[in-house]
Amino acid sequence: MKRTALAATALSAAVLAGLTACGSGDSESDGDSGGKSGASATAPQKKETSPAERVAKLAVTADEVKGYEVEQPAADDEFVFAKSQDEVTVDKKACAPLAYAMNQLPLGEPRADLTRTAAKNGLANGLTYVTLNTYADGGAKTAMADLTEAVSSCGGGFTAKANGNSSPYDSVAAEKADGAGDESLAFKSTMTVLGATHTMHSAAVRRGDVVAVYFAVNGRAIAESRPSDTKLDTPVVRAQNAKLG
Repeated sequence: MKRTALAATALSAAVLAGLTACGSGDSESDGDSGGKSGASATAPQKKETSPAERVAKLAVTADEVKGYEVEQPAADDEFVFAKSQDEVTVDKKACAPLAYAMNQLPLGEPRADLTRTAAKNGLANGLTYVTLNTYADGGAKTAMADLTEAVSSCGGGFTAKANGNSSPYDSVAAEKADGAGDESLAFKSTMTVLGATHTMHSAAVRRGDVVAVYFAVNGRAIAESRPSDTKLDTPVVRAQNAKLG
């Protein structure tokens, strides 16, 4: 059969295959003179945190969500739908942000991004992906606006393709957001694989110049052609939102 992107990613999860974030300091010298011989003192400046370091520090950890396994997806996972936005095409241009959000790709043009997976009970109930993006001024608001527009424009579904794989989504519908951060949204999507319908739930939260995207899927159910309706893991979402501030 022609595997879909989610089925492929899910299958890797089902067999427990491996599930990405990617200063300098200087000093100043101040001469102090006043009738005495010149004296200088050097004081090291505070090391500047890079965008990649920042999102890494913001990412939720297993210690913050007891009972969950929190991991970084393997960069060389053969079942990954796409490794960059450039590899993805959609039949409806407005739906591209949805394809990115549901395949752990960055939204818009972030300065840095990373993804973590959180699972409980050996993936029996599916897993929640958390993708963090940090932007230059205004980029986070634009990314949220584009994703919001995609949810409202793509209710009838769309198809995303990458690397010879096709992922057809039957529908997309907005859901009630939890009001976290400076702005938030939530939505669900459906797809049919070998006659079985799967519902995946997603959310996005912006706090300042950082956007967290959440996506829940039951890979085992997709691999076994069992219908599924996978909710986001609330403890994971709450813990990650709390770290955003």
